[in-house]
Amino acid sequence: MPPAAEALYAEDSEHGTPREELGGDTRRRFAGLRAPTAAALLTAVLLCLATRLSRTYPFGPVTRNIVDLGQQYLPFHAYWRAFLRGETHGDAFLNWNSGFGSNFLGDIGTYLSSPFDLLVVFFPADRVELALYVVTAAKISAAAAAMAVLLPRLRPGPWPVAAVLGTAYALSGWTLNYGATVPMWLDGLVAFPLLCLVGEWARTGRRPVLGPLVVALAWIANFYTAYMATLGAAVVLVVRLLTAEETATARQRLAGALRAARGVLIGIGLAAPLVVVVFLATKVADPTPETTFAPAPWTDVLARFLPATASVSSPALFIGTPALALALTLPFNRAVAPRVRAGWTAAVVLVTLSLQWEPTHLLWHAGASPNGIPYRQTFVLCGLLLIAAWFSAARGVPRPAALLAGAALLGALAWTARGSVDIDRWTFPASGAAALLALAAVLLALAAGRRTHARVLPVLAVVLLVAAQAGEAAVNGKRIEEQQRSKVSWSPRVGPWQASAAAEVARADDWPRRRTDPGEVPGGNDVLLVGGQGADYYSSLTADVTSRTLASLGFGYYAKGRHPVSLDNPVADALFSIGTRLRSQPTEPVRQDAPPRATVTVTTAPVPPLVTVRPPERPATHPGDSAFARQERLLGADVYELPAPGRTGRTLTARCPAGSQVWFWAPEYRGTAALAGERSVDYDGKPPSVRAPMQALGTVPDSGTVRIALGPQGKVRLPREPIGCLVRARLDSAVRQLTASGATRVRADGHTVTAELPPGSKGVAVLAAPRISGWRCAAGDAEPRPARAYEGLVAVPLDGRASSVGCSFRPPGIRLGGAVGAAALLALAATGFLHRRRHRPGARR
Repeated sequence: MPPAAEALYAEDSEHGTPREELGGDTRRRFAGLRAPTAAALLTAVLLCLATRLSRTYPFGPVTRNIVDLGQQYLPFHAYWRAFLRGETHGDAFLNWNSGFGSNFLGDIGTYLSSPFDLLVVFFPADRVELALYVVTAAKISAAAAAMAVLLPRLRPGPWPVAAVLGTAYALSGWTLNYGATVPMWLDGLVAFPLLCLVGEWARTGRRPVLGPLVVALAWIANFYTAYMATLGAAVVLVVRLLTAEETATARQRLAGALRAARGVLIGIGLAAPLVVVVFLATKVADPTPETTFAPAPWTDVLARFLPATASVSSPALFIGTPALALALTLPFNRAVAPRVRAGWTAAVVLVTLSLQWEPTHLLWHAGASPNGIPYRQTFVLCGLLLIAAWFSAARGVPRPAALLAGAALLGALAWTARGSVDIDRWTFPASGAAALLALAAVLLALAAGRRTHARVLPVLAVVLLVAAQAGEAAVNGKRIEEQQRSKVSWSPRVGPWQASAAAEVARADDWPRRRTDPGEVPGGNDVLLVGGQGADYYSSLTADVTSRTLASLGFGYYAKGRHPVSLDNPVADALFSIGTRLRSQPTEPVRQDAPPRATVTVTTAPVPPLVTVRPPERPATHPGDSAFARQERLLGADVYELPAPGRTGRTLTARCPAGSQVWFWAPEYRGTAALAGERSVDYDGKPPSVRAPMQALGTVPDSGTVRIALGPQGKVRLPREPIGCLVRARLDSAVRQLTASGATRVRADGHTVTAELPPGSKGVAVLAAPRISGWRCAAGDAEPRPARAYEGLVAVPLDGRASSVGCSFRPPGIRLGGAVGAAALLALAATGFLHRRRHRPGARR
């Protein structure tokens, strides 16, 4: 190769650093950092540019809080910041803010255990959106750097190309379409190249201690995508064992595979204290409906290799036209050894096919087809494609025959995909422009190969390659942001509304004497964002007990039960000791391009304490399974009149005591309901995803006649007892009775609650919290035992001798996980000791 081209491609065989810079360790280390540093910086710049082009926060006025990003992940990170700064009532075991008490360690392991998430502590409370964007950008940039580190370890090559391909991996379609709005999954994007690097260490018998630590960090950061990344790294390791010259014999291959398996097992064992807790929490979580996998049409699969395509029903495979073209040249590149070409081509083809076959689809997702996005493992295929591109380009520009063959494949792919519904108006212009720039880069590189003094040509070739890849990635990110905002649900930006609610909550908070419910704040998971101790809770680990108990009492939910929401009902407030309630009224329409504003009002009411005592014999209440009857059974008093309504067309009629409050409960009803003379109230029941909460329609007139006009959207679905008329005097009497017999003092410290009771209390002490797995209680000095349940709440039997009760929450699996983690730590220490002994001077070989 002529000097002009050789200057770009000459590399050290082991470290991937230029030969002229091998004069010292410092120069070698610096040279080794060039590719990852350039990849990370280029990725960060392009991500910010795409955000700016789409006018999205923080580089524009438009919200980026689409779907679960705004309703789930943003509030969790706001709470994580408050937790790290010691500003929450709970601890790492228990979150008192959400769902009236939830397993926080499980949520940490699911959403917040990445080291990057610690960055939120450096941002003020009103900049949590910016904090989450920085966390997202940091993860994506780290993924680029990790891939840029891996590629030269697989085969020496030019660091600028490694940097460009690292950026292509980090800004793939999977990242921009899925990962950027589900920031926990981005840890899997970082983990894949790192786990491949661990495989390389195992294959060559290096770093037996660091390898398991990297595996452990990956699984702790996000075990869900780490599982997929581990499978992908196993594919890479198999190809390397079969094709790399260093593992030529069967014995060497077997030894490398066993070392890798040992490292993975030890690493997963080290992560067990968190992983086991999350695993067991999923077993008791509210189940989602089973999903049957349906493969996407192949035209859509091929379309997703192209830019500006966004969909949740097909795999996001965009890696950039230049990078894809390089990958497609590999099967035809005679400069690469035949076994290497065959190995990586087979890996890419087989993994692509595995996306579309149900048994392998289930394997990628640990045996359960996920709801929502069925192609969550696609980042692994993106990584394999870029590894293939690297092997084809590492030793120089592919020869013209290989380039023509790759271009022909790329053209056939685009032609076949032209009719896909995922094709955007920007798709072919962006891809065509990138292809032209890449072609110019190839021509310059080939010209440099024929001229001995044209040293500027390789540099220009790299510049054009960067421009092609970068420009297309920026356009892709811009269009995906815009398409997502127009097609899916969104939450407004955090602003004055949330700030006003947070200030009122902080002013009124009286925990644990009583709860404060912030009411409805735009987005979701309100109590995580603004404080308080309400029912609102959205997590993949929402306990089935919590969801069922609250739904049975008239609470509504979203996300098939995993997002219970607040219920503004005085009986529910009495049951859960909600003494302070916030209500918000927006002062202007909620928009995508501005933070919302609202007027926030605070009301207080006397409620029983957090721990109450119920008599041994349950008082008679209304029979039935309506939410009204269940509320009364839990309260221990009849407070509703439950008339049998008559129905004429779209009108319900009934009779109730004059002056009582009419409540309408129709969890599966979608439409409006209006009491005669009152404004209409909206209901949004969409079974099984959404359950509408009971709502007040107004006051019964002096005539005692209740007439409710329905405005349904579709079929009317009503329960047998949809109407309950609340007699306030009865409720006030029940509250006074529960207060008089309830705890005289309640203390809540982290995951422990203690209550002092009136002397001689008999019956059942009830803690106003769902009886999720992990609660243990005792009366007086007795030995703590698993808590009992009283209509779904935590309960402790009383015999009249104890004057106090105590309950504590311990996440299930923490002891088992701790034992596994300790065993793995011992195994790691033994591995390190044996490795040092085997490699110390004078040791027998």
